[in-house]
Amino acid sequence: MRRRCTWRIFQSIEYACEQDQIQLHNFFSYLMDQFTPSSSKERDFISRMFISGESYKEAELEKYCDYESIEVPDSYTGPRLSFPLLPDHATALLEAFQQKQQLHARYVLNLLHETRKHLKQLPNISHVSTCYSEEVTVCGDLHGQLDDLFLIFYKNGLPSPSKSYVFNGDFVDRGKQSLEILVILFTFLLIYPKEVHLNRGNHEDHMVNLRYGFTKEVMQKYKVHGKKILKMFQNVFCWLPLATLIDQKVLIIHGGISDTTDLGMLEKIQRDKFVSVLRLKKRRESSRKPEIQAINGERESGTDAAGNETAPRLSLQPQSAQAPRTANRLEFSRWLQQTVQEQIDTCRRLVDISESEPEELTYSSMVSLKDVDESCWTRQEEWKQILDVLWSDPMPQEGCRENKVRGGGCYFGPDVTEKFLEKHSLQFLIRSHECKQEGYEFCHNRKVLTIFSASNYYEIGSNRGAYVKLGPDLIPHFVQYQANKTAHMLTMTQRISRVEESAFRALREKLFAHTSALISAFKAYDGDNTGRITLSNWATAVESVLRLGLPWRMLRPQLVRSTEDGMLQYRSWLDDLAMEQRSQEHIQSSLLEVIYRNRSNLETIFRIIDRDHSGLISFEEFQQTWKLFSSHMNIELTDDGINDLVRSIDFNKDGNIDFNEFLEAFRLVKQCPA
Repeated sequence: MRRRCTWRIFQSIEYACEQDQIQLHNFFSYLMDQFTPSSSKERDFISRMFISGESYKEAELEKYCDYESIEVPDSYTGPRLSFPLLPDHATALLEAFQQKQQLHARYVLNLLHETRKHLKQLPNISHVSTCYSEEVTVCGDLHGQLDDLFLIFYKNGLPSPSKSYVFNGDFVDRGKQSLEILVILFTFLLIYPKEVHLNRGNHEDHMVNLRYGFTKEVMQKYKVHGKKILKMFQNVFCWLPLATLIDQKVLIIHGGISDTTDLGMLEKIQRDKFVSVLRLKKRRESSRKPEIQAINGERESGTDAAGNETAPRLSLQPQSAQAPRTANRLEFSRWLQQTVQEQIDTCRRLVDISESEPEELTYSSMVSLKDVDESCWTRQEEWKQILDVLWSDPMPQEGCRENKVRGGGCYFGPDVTEKFLEKHSLQFLIRSHECKQEGYEFCHNRKVLTIFSASNYYEIGSNRGAYVKLGPDLIPHFVQYQANKTAHMLTMTQRISRVEESAFRALREKLFAHTSALISAFKAYDGDNTGRITLSNWATAVESVLRLGLPWRMLRPQLVRSTEDGMLQYRSWLDDLAMEQRSQEHIQSSLLEVIYRNRSNLETIFRIIDRDHSGLISFEEFQQTWKLFSSHMNIELTDDGINDLVRSIDFNKDGNIDFNEFLEAFRLVKQCPA
């Protein structure tokens, strides 16, 4: 029971963060759709900032990422690559990465260039046969944890003509060695193209990488050529196959399926069009179907009497934050602080799942693919096919419904699985996408297998990693492991205690980050203003604010000291939370609350604006972004006013805004009375 509660804490916080990322991206996408540039120059600049990846044509990409112009100095002692690649190159890379060496940027770009050429020749669904090898090994999420990949190769052997592998996406983000994992996998892919197969995961997406670490990792490791490397990775990701089929009987996809998933359609989609799957790039078409709009996050949109499109209710319009009417640092900061989090919280409330809510429309009712000719397929329907296989999760209940917890894809039940397998004459599905305590898990009458290969994903000892081997009989054989030496030294009790402590620490940080909202929620149950509420009301109020779907009454003993009369002095409890966080960060608690709650969103916003990934926002980037904000907020600002605003945030007067200045401007509001 303790392990199950701990697990729910980790997963709830993880999925809430994913949901924030999707809503934040939708916010910027909505701004883009509503903003009318005043000139072609302004339009081109905005496109480069927010539609990165779609602005480079083939020849332009080749010219931009020209690896041949990069010289390798004689002082370079790392591994060297020459093409075509040989097994010795792969061995040299493994040894170099074990010794913490770095591959030179020229070779990284050359490798990406060759990988892209190879991937472009592959179908959307790769086909593997056990007739040509003794068995096929399937690995799940690695998430930048290179030690797990090394351990898999140590236990199972390196890829070879007799050792086939399928790596099922999510190679990057969260861990610190995503780039090394990709270099190794792409190298083996080019050496053994018939034996190594890579599927795209939901994290092979440049918008997701902005938040979860891969973008930052590349720029830190390659400060000179990082932008070119990121651009190439971004383009390579969209060419990764979407699925792998073993012996025409076992389908391997990263996320899952929906009741509209169709392999025939999936095979024919031009997959490289979808650089980011977070949200389909909207077209300004007056004939878009309402049900398509619903899938595209526009459920609440409509038209006015003149037939003009009106803003969707999910458009993140602020409710309580008054938009600044003049351009100065404090007003910008106050608007940013109040608006961004409120808008994301609004979205989370809109997508909340309640156990008592009435039965929803089935997922397929939003978009019907029945009797649709190939010539009539819309880009929205193609996008939905890819979104579902990358983002969906199985559920024990029958049916298919929107995955509102993650914010993308769907939940599919055993009946959906059964119909899909029968339609395509399949035996079972293998998917990844979810961390499992044992590294793997069956569901849907053993017709869906989840495999997850990143051990110690949440915390040392939190979970095992696993891979699965399939022979000609297609019977799964599992290998589990722990890549961290410390985990092997801990007893089961020590491991559970350590993981539990980490989970509750993360949960207390989450509670502290919402102190102000919790006070308001508690006051609603404290009509006489006594400063006390019942423990039952505490649990209800906490869930109403955090929306994590956790069993708060069960978790209460770990979060609240026992009281004799069953009443909680909530301000004292919140003071204890603040004291705990202040012991780690020597900073005023009200400031710290704001930072805990908003830092991840602010960092993502900063990286979205910083389109060249330089770690600095230029004045021009800031000016154009503020024009988007001011247009959305109906703020009348002159160019001179925006210039004054950006100069006031540039504290060190170097002509750029770094993240510390961006964050400092945000924090200043809390130090000044409103």
